[in-house]
Amino acid sequence: MAKTLIITGGAGFIGSHVVRLFVNKYPDYHIVNLDALTYAGNLENLTDIEKAPNYTFVKADITNAAEITDVFSKYNPDGIIHLAAESHVDRSITDPNAFIITNVMGTANLLNAAIALWKNDFTGKRFYHVSTDEVYGSLGDTGLFLETTPYDPQSPYSASKAGSDHLVRAYGNTYKMPFVITNCSNNYGPNQFPEKLIPLFINNICNKKPLPVYGDGKYTRDWLYVIDHARAIDTVYHDGRNGETYNIGGFNEWQNIELIRLLCQTMDRKLNRAPGESEQLITYIRDRPGHDRRYAIDANKINKELGWKPSVTFEEGLDKTVDWYLANEKWLNDVTSGNYQHYYSSQYANR
Repeated sequence: MAKTLIITGGAGFIGSHVVRLFVNKYPDYHIVNLDALTYAGNLENLTDIEKAPNYTFVKADITNAAEITDVFSKYNPDGIIHLAAESHVDRSITDPNAFIITNVMGTANLLNAAIALWKNDFTGKRFYHVSTDEVYGSLGDTGLFLETTPYDPQSPYSASKAGSDHLVRAYGNTYKMPFVITNCSNNYGPNQFPEKLIPLFINNICNKKPLPVYGDGKYTRDWLYVIDHARAIDTVYHDGRNGETYNIGGFNEWQNIELIRLLCQTMDRKLNRAPGESEQLITYIRDRPGHDRRYAIDANKINKELGWKPSVTFEEGLDKTVDWYLANEKWLNDVTSGNYQHYYSSQYANR
């Protein structure tokens, strides 16, 4: 193999799309998928490439320093693409320590293992840290997040991601370790765990359950199709400049309530329901604490320097996403019931 890459969190939503892209696009790379298989990690996301000769799955937890050291010693990676993270804001409000341990200490364990393995010989090496636009805080009605926007995290989740970003930059400065960081906007697409807005609402619409909308529903987010994000990660890993940050956005700002109405219209059409039927499920609920009003990414740097841009509009991506969930009812039922956990035992218990 030309090189070995460890992709952390590769059984998760974004990670599985990155793993698939790299396994298929780079047959001379050995892709090691390192995932703890917590509630959002699902090996059924990767059944199409699990037998590929250049793919290896390793069950390991980034919060366990000894486990990570052993994995690095065994596979001797040339690069790390770090996606493993606790990522749901609501969960971070109820259990902030889990986010601090995974996102901060877990990242530190990976950095320490990389430094120990590479021993200051960084030729051909790279540590790629995947972060979020939420580290920048909240925007008003105008403006965009730039790579130079000061950090102002507003939730335990975004604060833990900000902390991990700072650690990566500090290791780059102190140890001269080659690194890149990307900060992405809200991802959507196939295989997303249904705690996030779009898959949650698809599932609820299918089952005619209420669609809970925080506050007035006018919170604004920029939406990025996950397959486009995987393409961007590929581009930045190979062509990005060491020590740089690149913002990855979809150029798709939507207020939550407008997105939900579009989703309801799309679902009514595809489920042959009467127009407006699903909108009746919208239920306004009390706002969550520390809710950022607006995020919006300026992705011009990655476009101008590296030539990346989104391949679909939000409407096109949402249509593809709904089609995928409707065609993969078993996946959705398994992931919501927890039955997917049995997949790991049946496939890997004796390996």
